[in-house]
Amino acid sequence: MRQHIGYIALLVRDYDEAISYFTAKLGFDLVEDTDLGNDKRWVLIAPSGSQETRILLAKATTADQTQHIGDQAGGRVFLFLHTDDFWRDYEAYRANGMLFQEEPRMEPYGIVAVFDDLYGNRWDLLHLTR
Repeated sequence: MRQHIGYIALLVRDYDEAISYFTAKLGFDLVEDTDLGNDKRWVLIAPSGSQETRILLAKATTADQTQHIGDQAGGRVFLFLHTDDFWRDYEAYRANGMLFQEEPRMEPYGIVAVFDDLYGNRWDLLHLTR
């Protein structure tokens, strides 16, 4: 049996704000943006070149959902962005105004640095070396 994660839902305040951020700041591709009616859209983004997993931008519609924007993992790293060239992406993101929470560090598994997205979700920029 072959399986993979298809989509990960990410709560956002506004579709267009999130699309702009992820495409302009992180260089992600807008894979799909379909109007579903009633102010709801099916919006998929993905890192450039990614083939399987997509992020579904899900606009918060209730007070409970809104309070969880930016804190879907309770303050822990929520998403892990793998790269084939850490320093290229790290420098490009910094040039685009991304604020990293720490200096890059070497770990037994690779090079990593933590950054927060537009909403405060924590991400690892990660170049695996093994």
